[in-house]
Amino acid sequence: MVEYARDDELVEIRIDDGKVNAMSPAFFDELNAALDRAEAERPSALVLAGRAGYFSAGLNVKLLPTLAPDELTRTLQSFGHTLLRVWSFPVPTVAAVTGHAVAGGLFLSFACDLRVVARGAFRLHANEHAIGLPLPSWALAITESAVPVSSFTEVMLHARSFSPEEGLAHGFVTALAEPDGVVAAARALAAPFAALNGGAYAASKQRIRSRALAWTAPLIPGEMVGFPARGR
Repeated sequence: MVEYARDDELVEIRIDDGKVNAMSPAFFDELNAALDRAEAERPSALVLAGRAGYFSAGLNVKLLPTLAPDELTRTLQSFGHTLLRVWSFPVPTVAAVTGHAVAGGLFLSFACDLRVVARGAFRLHANEHAIGLPLPSWALAITESAVPVSSFTEVMLHARSFSPEEGLAHGFVTALAEPDGVVAAARALAAPFAALNGGAYAASKQRIRSRALAWTAPLIPGEMVGFPARGR
């Protein structure tokens, strides 16, 4: 599901389950293993890419009810902790949003420093309030760092669906690219990060995120209990 490749100073992590890149226990385990490797290697930048047509559709809500209670709890907590890890990752990150980014998929793109999104009939949609799910604090903190104040209410509270072009106009998409060129565009956007001092970048990013991490991480066990079951 998760492929890892390094080219000089750039790491590319590509997510492809052959379907909609829904998040499952295996998804979080494999993504964290790839992040472990990238953290050990410390490249100049990391590109996180989806598959053609889908960056990620968020949690696999069909699979979750079939999990044993302890595995469900572990998966939901891993959801929050993994996205906070991407958000605080000690190297610059660029999301290559290759298609739809819905719910947790959108938050995963927001957890990256920059976002290149494919042009086309794709949805960028935090749909939780449309299906009866209160948003966890970690998702709010991540989104606040990526979405301008002027657009935050529409994105998060009003559950508005945005096209890639609308996302660019509302300031939470960095750039657009043709679908077959999204990953290349993300890599080009990441290339200048090689000029940054990696240690200074990592230290400053940790300082910027530290208060939000200290606030949100302890809330994950309580806020994520039964999270998918709260919908209509």
